[in-house]
Amino acid sequence: MEAVGVAPAPVAAPVKKKLLDLEKPFPAAANGAKASPAGKWAMKKKLVGGDADYVLEDVPHLTDYLPELPTFPNPLQDNSAYSVVKQYFVNLDDTVSQKIVVHKTSARGTHFRRAGPRQRVYFQSDEVNAAIVTCGGLCPGLNTVVRELVCGLYDMYGVTSVVGIEGGYKGFYSKNTIPLTPKSVNDIHKRGGTVLGTSRGGHDTAKIVDCLQDRGINQVYIIGGDGTQKGASVIYEEVHRRGLKCSVVGIPKTIDNDIAVIDKSFGFDTAVEEAQRAINAAHVEAESAENGIGVVKLMGRNSGFIAMYATLASRDVDCCLIPESPFYLEGKGGLLEFIERRLKDNGHMVIVVAEGAGQDLIAKSMNFVDTQDASGNKLLLDVGLWLSQKIKDHFKKKPHFPITLKYIDPTYMIRAVKSNASDNVYCTLLAHSALHGAMAGYTGFTVAPVNGRHAYIPFYRITEKQNKVVITDRMWARVLCSTNQPCFLSHEDVENMKHDDDEHHLHNTQLLEDESSPMKNSAKCNGSAAGV
Repeated sequence: MEAVGVAPAPVAAPVKKKLLDLEKPFPAAANGAKASPAGKWAMKKKLVGGDADYVLEDVPHLTDYLPELPTFPNPLQDNSAYSVVKQYFVNLDDTVSQKIVVHKTSARGTHFRRAGPRQRVYFQSDEVNAAIVTCGGLCPGLNTVVRELVCGLYDMYGVTSVVGIEGGYKGFYSKNTIPLTPKSVNDIHKRGGTVLGTSRGGHDTAKIVDCLQDRGINQVYIIGGDGTQKGASVIYEEVHRRGLKCSVVGIPKTIDNDIAVIDKSFGFDTAVEEAQRAINAAHVEAESAENGIGVVKLMGRNSGFIAMYATLASRDVDCCLIPESPFYLEGKGGLLEFIERRLKDNGHMVIVVAEGAGQDLIAKSMNFVDTQDASGNKLLLDVGLWLSQKIKDHFKKKPHFPITLKYIDPTYMIRAVKSNASDNVYCTLLAHSALHGAMAGYTGFTVAPVNGRHAYIPFYRITEKQNKVVITDRMWARVLCSTNQPCFLSHEDVENMKHDDDEHHLHNTQLLEDESSPMKNSAKCNGSAAGV
């Protein structure tokens, strides 16, 4: 069947855009990763310049180092399910803008390659040996992503060789693989957790790539958070160094929604929805007692998105504490003074606290020395228990002011639930976008929506920093309006944060100008499009 409205893609056609490869320091080993020979050479940014300061941050392609690879017609042309689709394939030049709010004089700015099926693919169906691995902590939707990768490869591309890697990265070299078929994964989306098992650490790049090479795996789908994606980047570099025809694809996973650039991570909607149950229970407990206080601890190691969104959705929360917004307990304008005032006014209150909030206060009070888990994450102290005890101690000094405090910690319950309808749809789209990219020969990328459109994003863009709540933004102001809590910051603190945000914005603008200026001044380069 001929594709509608899409011209055949020539192989190795010259690119009529300005190309620039900028070397970037090789990412530090993460998730327990051991040094690899790949670390001896630098990862390069693939930047494509255009008119009006257009910059495409492109992702690697197999033809970057295997230029003679043949292409094949995409099997979707003959898929009856797609017969009603007006245009099967994504145009080769389609990109997704990182920023959509602009001024009339704004530069076009940074773009990413749009995700979706291409007219030509670089793998034949019977050639593909795909592997799927899940790493890091649990998150609603893991099983859905696994299911849709398997079913998508089978149903859309006719791939029949798909295996699961048990127990995270170390499963590549320490365990046998699990055959995955549409029948075996049919109902796993109805369960929480991951049928493949998971772990932190265990990343040995050389052993992992040896496994890929020995088992003939030529597509590997790696599902995990920022540490896992850093590990995936190292794996891609070693695959590239060895010259293997193997697409390395990341699917970002973090329940905290703290991955930069992307709109949101899967499992986040489910987490916010489940957090409502805990908040509702805390509210019922607090409302039913004299001077009742409900304290709910939610996930959010470095970013308070779950706490913020759950607070806005609930409208029963009187105070929301997140890692990005410092607070203090004692003295005028402190948290304890606010609690006392709110109890006098309402007779009860609900406090939501993200697990990473107030860690500096706890550490000071306990003389705690930082330690890390296998993934290199700082081990957190229980802010919920600590805060509950501080509140109790404060009111013990006021015998005329008895309180009833209930502490609820639903964090592991939320991680373990199955994904809701919204996340199930989202996980399906992520999985399909990932396998379309792999079949089209892209590699060394992660997939996620940017401004509502799924895109292929270089690994370094989502691992160089974390997404955090901006407390000088309107969204946090909406939380403060909803709870009527003080911000616990002085005017000087707020001004300093605004200054830091302005400097960060200026730095990013200067970086973009530095990267694109050589494109403006240099002669146009001819590069290999390789059909991408």
